[in-house]
Parts: sequence; structure tokens; C-alpha cells
Amino acid sequence: MGSSLGAALVAGHHPVRWVPDGRSEATRARADADGLGAAPDISSGLGEADIVLSVCPPAAASDVAAEVARAGYQGIYVDANAISPDRGRAVATAVERAGATAVDAGIIGPPARDGARTLLYLSGPEGAVAEVAARFAGSPVDVVSLDAPIGAASATKMAFAAWSKGSAALLLAVRALAESEEVVAGLDHAWDIMIPHIHDQLRRSATGSAPKAWRFEGEMLEIAATFASAGLPAGFHEAAADIYGRLGDLRDNTDAELADVIDRLI
Repeated sequence: MGSSLGAALVAGHHPVRWVPDGRSEATRARADADGLGAAPDISSGLGEADIVLSVCPPAAASDVAAEVARAGYQGIYVDANAISPDRGRAVATAVERAGATAVDAGIIGPPARDGARTLLYLSGPEGAVAEVAARFAGSPVDVVSLDAPIGAASATKMAFAAWSKGSAALLLAVRALAESEEVVAGLDHAWDIMIPHIHDQLRRSATGSAPKAWRFEGEMLEIAATFASAGLPAGFHEAAADIYGRLGDLRDNTDAELADVIDRLI
């Protein structure tokens, strides 16, 4: 996702730098293909940057913000990670103490490639939000500026993913239960009559989730924390995190099929 956003900015004639240190060869290949310039370290990468865009696994969001803050960055810091509103506010506080202006962001949809529709929700200081939105003008990224404080964009992302990825985890768990109890034929019969479209949904849930489940696990925990903070049950998405955690060894495996996923769940 981060590489595709970078590519959208490069296409709009905005130079984009990234730091390859500690990243995989696959990440390097994507960055090179998308025209992102490599920087030897965070301080060099920040250099003359007007905007920092953080897109990383949820568990790393706070560490990235702390590293940027230690470097004394004083531009606009956009946290576009799948994190809870509370964590988003904490990240904003960390970078603001170092002199930066924080913008909260939430990404919904697939990477901005091949005609896919990618939504980028922004909240926070009006001027900074407008400046970030302007950089994506004319790009395949649809920016939605929320008239709301830090945390609103993250909450929007959490609410959307709570259903889209949470329901996918539930569907996979249901199928695993049917396999375990050896009642797949009966379940398929009921589905065929009552909700025939669910077979295709199940297949998409398996093939779409398998290579990214290692990342979805952390996202589900962030959603669980968001629910708990709102006084709502966190257990739904704690269980979804468990489901995705069991699929961790399918990371980046785009050839995984439903049988591979169910085998790991049970």
C-alpha cells in the first residue's frame, strides 16, 4: 500500500524518498519499480521533506513516529496506519512535541494500482489536511477530508475494517468448524439454497487474506482496542486476530487456496 501511494505522488511530480534499511528485497523491488528514491537513513530521508507519510504494519506505527520525532522533524507527519484512534492520538502527540504537525489518516481499499479505487481519509488541522490532499490531486487516490480532529480518520478505518476483515475471519472460522465436524456437505447444501453467493465470498476471503494475514492480525487487535475504548465488546476482533495469526506462515503466498487456509486453522 505504501509503495502504491508513493507511486501516485511520483506520478504527480512529487519526489518521494524512503529508507530501505531493514526492509525486504520484495519491498525494495516495489520501491524501485515505483520510482521512489532510496535514502540511507531516517534523518537523510527526512531531509527537505515537507510531508512524512507513515504506512507500516500497525505494531510499528508508534516506533516509526518516535524515530521521526527523535530526528527533530518539523513538517507535516501523516500517520496512515491501521491503528486505533487512541494510538493515533498518541502518535500525534509524540510528533507534535518534536515540532511537527500531525495529520491522522485512514486508508480503505486496495493499493492504488490498475484502476483500483483507494480512499484516503484525513482528519486534523485544516491547513495541514488541505496541503496533504493537494499532493494527491489528479491521482488514483480519492482523498476525503473530514472536518474532524485527530483520531477521526483512524476511527473510520477501524469501523470499516471491523466488518470487511472481521467478517472474512468469521467466515473462514465457520468453514473450519464445518471441516472439523465433517459437515461441509450439509453446510454447502444450506448455503446453496439460502445464501448462494457466500461460496464466492468464502473463496475470496481465503485467497485475499492468506498472504496478508500476518498484517491483519495486528489490525484486528487495534480494532479490538477501539471497541473496548468505546465500551463495546472487544472479543469479536480478538478472535479474528487469532484466526489471522494462525495463517502467518502464508505470508506473501499469493498461490494459497481455501484448503491451505482451512488446514492451518484446524
